[in-house]
Amino acid sequence: MIFTRQQLEELEDQNLAPYAIRSKNSKGRLHPEDEPDYRTIFQRDRDRILHTTAFRRLEYKTQVFINYEGDYYRTRLTHTLEVAQIGRSVARALGANEDLVETICLAHDLGHPPFGHSGERELSRLMIDHGGFDHNRHSFRIVTKIENRYPDFDGLNLTWEVLEGIVKHETEYDISDSKDFDPELRGHLEAQITNAADELAYTAHDLDDGLHSGLITPEQLAGISLWEVINESIGRRRSDPLDDLARHRLIRRLIGIEVTDLVQSVDRMIRRSGIRTVEDLQKLPYNVVGFSEDMHRRNRELKDFLYKHLYNHYRVVRMTVKAEKIISDLFTAYTSEPTTLPAEYQQSIEEIGLEHTVCYYIAGMTDRFAIDEHQKLFDPTVLP
Repeated sequence: MIFTRQQLEELEDQNLAPYAIRSKNSKGRLHPEDEPDYRTIFQRDRDRILHTTAFRRLEYKTQVFINYEGDYYRTRLTHTLEVAQIGRSVARALGANEDLVETICLAHDLGHPPFGHSGERELSRLMIDHGGFDHNRHSFRIVTKIENRYPDFDGLNLTWEVLEGIVKHETEYDISDSKDFDPELRGHLEAQITNAADELAYTAHDLDDGLHSGLITPEQLAGISLWEVINESIGRRRSDPLDDLARHRLIRRLIGIEVTDLVQSVDRMIRRSGIRTVEDLQKLPYNVVGFSEDMHRRNRELKDFLYKHLYNHYRVVRMTVKAEKIISDLFTAYTSEPTTLPAEYQQSIEEIGLEHTVCYYIAGMTDRFAIDEHQKLFDPTVLP
């Protein structure tokens, strides 16, 4: 049996909640195109993102641990895939558009520079007199300008709803700038699910990577409410060794508990709000996607622990210092002598300015490429 796009759209009508976005109701693309016979409009957007250069580069961009520190640790790519998996699960449970959620999840970190948040902070500092740098805005720039794959338009020509989800991506780390996408309206349900899935994923897997690396220990976590809950739920005692199997069970249980709380909390919020349509949801003065008060408090406690003991661990801080120096040195070298830039980037200087050209070039680098470039520019024993 073959499912056409029209049949897939009918399945959405049957299965999605009334306040979920249906692909057939999309506001469409800036440049009209004939849509595929066997994919919805959001499925096509998802596939376009998967095939971008920016998406492939996420494999070698830092989450917490730089790529060369080991093959086990999450990269920006594996983080993105975990966010998409959690987002799909939550969307399915809530009757949201799973394809739209997955698409926004896959695109949400395309604009991250090398070396994670430390790289973003340094680029923002260097660009302070030129509008700053924000990876959300750069993700939008990548999908609308930089990825050049079609003869008739710049970027990927994604749908309005996907672009709105990207620009309204907002977490503890990320603040949205949605002036061109109805800023008076909240993100749609699918955008809000992406935001929650992002926070849930990085908290769980940063804890996992921190434990695996030995930078944090079970003894340090004693007394942290969520840690105690998940240990009790699998019958693990404080004196038991934390081997790989136990750690996997704990992280799996943490994600399961958080997803369950999130889904139930969102359901309660939606019922209380009385919303019936997408517009009703977006006009609310608050987000409907969020954890219960109790889980929010427990998450806050765990995040505070990770800030203190993982993100500010001396080994992580040392890499942060190195990353900031690499990016600062590269920025200074390229702006001081633009002819050190590749020819295609030199051609962009007249159009967007030297500083923005250099900033976007650096933002597109992977960790290892930035390190290699730094060596080529500053180590006389390395060939340029």
